[in-house]
Amino acid sequence: MTNLKTIAIALLVAFGTATITAQTKKVDETKSSISWLGKKVTGQHEGTINLKEGALIFKGKNVVGGNFTVDMTSMTTTDLKAGQGKEKLDGHLKSEDFFGTEKFPTSTLVFKTVAAKSAGVYTITADLTVKGITNPVTFDLATTANFATANVKINRTKYDIKYGSGSFFDNLGNKAIYDDFDLTVNLKF
Repeated sequence: MTNLKTIAIALLVAFGTATITAQTKKVDETKSSISWLGKKVTGQHEGTINLKEGALIFKGKNVVGGNFTVDMTSMTTTDLKAGQGKEKLDGHLKSEDFFGTEKFPTSTLVFKTVAAKSAGVYTITADLTVKGITNPVTFDLATTANFATANVKINRTKYDIKYGSGSFFDNLGNKAIYDDFDLTVNLKF
């Protein structure tokens, strides 16, 4: 009987210590990228923005959390050249009409729920804070051992970015800018 108790206690200890602990994988900001795409009635503009810091939290091979900070002051247009409107658009995007980067130099994304969709793919619901305003966003995140990718659609008007929005202003004609913009995120750990 003593041997059975000893074996039972040993099994409990072995299984009790076998729980998987969370592992935080810090993102390499220099090898990661965020591209943006904004559309208007007469065309579109695209550019990049830098990740300031971020991490994904894993339990085993599964994503269970994450948080990121974006440097809004790094926003730049890539489809225009210097002297051909690039400086004007970059300045306008950083102004109060859009992202107000002087007052709000960073934006954050904090995972709230993570649901496995398929092997290495998760549906994420996160709190996105832009211009001090927080709203939930939902997107899919695909991961491998050292990379993660996501495509995120954001409605800018939920963050008080209404400039040129047909949802708030009448008679904009071909000056209207669509409310949604897209982010393509590539993360390297």
